[in-house]
Amino acid sequence: MKVELLLKAIEDGTTLKGLYGNDAAVIAEQKKRYAEVVAEFQKKYGHAEAEVFSSPGRTEIGGNHTDHNYGRVLAGAVNLDNVAVAYPNGTSTVRILSSGYPQFEVDLTNLKPSEKEYYTSVGLVRGIAARLEELGFKIGGFDAVINSGVPKGSGLSSSASFEVLIGAIFSHLFNAGRLDAVLNAQIGQYAENVFFGKPCGLMDQTACSVGGLITIDFADPTKPVVKKVDFDFIKTGYALVITDTGGNHADLNDEYASLPSDMKGVAAQLGKKVLREVEPQQLLDAIPSLRGKVTDRAILRAIHFEGDNARVANQVAALEKNDFNSFLQMVKDSGRSSFMYNQNVYPSSAPQEQGVSLALALSDIALGTEGAYRVHGGGFAGTIQAFVPQNLLDKYVATLEHTFGKGKCWKLFIRPQGSIKVEF
Repeated sequence: MKVELLLKAIEDGTTLKGLYGNDAAVIAEQKKRYAEVVAEFQKKYGHAEAEVFSSPGRTEIGGNHTDHNYGRVLAGAVNLDNVAVAYPNGTSTVRILSSGYPQFEVDLTNLKPSEKEYYTSVGLVRGIAARLEELGFKIGGFDAVINSGVPKGSGLSSSASFEVLIGAIFSHLFNAGRLDAVLNAQIGQYAENVFFGKPCGLMDQTACSVGGLITIDFADPTKPVVKKVDFDFIKTGYALVITDTGGNHADLNDEYASLPSDMKGVAAQLGKKVLREVEPQQLLDAIPSLRGKVTDRAILRAIHFEGDNARVANQVAALEKNDFNSFLQMVKDSGRSSFMYNQNVYPSSAPQEQGVSLALALSDIALGTEGAYRVHGGGFAGTIQAFVPQNLLDKYVATLEHTFGKGKCWKLFIRPQGSIKVEF
């Protein structure tokens, strides 16, 4: 699309309402944001044409640490997103400028993983390109400017959003948009595992790529079953609030790794690969014989898995029946299970650091018997999630931000679009 026409379409704002809602102040802010990214793109690369892409963050709503043991999850795309302006450059080099960071380049003639590129955006882009080419898709060089509205460390999966954004760019610039959303997610996971050096499940990428409210069953992780859940959270009168407690994830790799390790250790003792293959009653019957072979913590985490895995199916059923009160109770139950059994609310290596626990306590005080709250995402540090009735929203935000700082509460909604080319 010609840049001058693109800028006129952005100023019109109609398309943006489908991504960010009808709040006039929010739309004005997004118009300014999009126009600035287009201007930066044109200034940096000089293209007369450009395409615009958006990829949302995600919130995990049900199934805390169930995906890596082939369980079920409930997740939604949110209105905080990564926005990219991109266009082919006729070379075999990808050039990306992320606002606030130096430009990086990826030579697509070399598509081999390197440990030197672990934990870098270069590794992710190279891995996505490598997997696309391996699967028969076309790849090519492009120029892009990316503006991130998904805060790092927010528990909203900024890395997964980035991965499927890159997949969408390759798809639309070189493959007529024919990359399926679930396959885009699987390619992002592959890049993160093999080229980025981080083991991860598939929930984050799938939620960001598919969009809306979805439930995913990972019983066969090579063919996850993704189902859209037809439910409009906005009509409930509740706000979805994510609070950043300010915890640092930097030294928590061992804590995160212990979760799938503990769960799979229990499964192995029962002759299985993952806990999804273990029946709940089988686990309960085996507890006496398991003790001494695995830790009590591992058994508790296995109990959490069985409970939260079943709870996801019940949450979906409640939403489909429009039984929001039952859904909220199950959110609370999931949070209690994460705290008591999964034990991922604060790090065992630093029990004095309990920002997430404190946020949950303050949520309990502010909400009383109303709404629901739970640890969000991986846990140990970072964010919590709450469903807050509108009449308590100001009180809730004031209570949490009094402790964690102004701007630490994000009031979100579930957006229907996943990682897309924005059609103006």
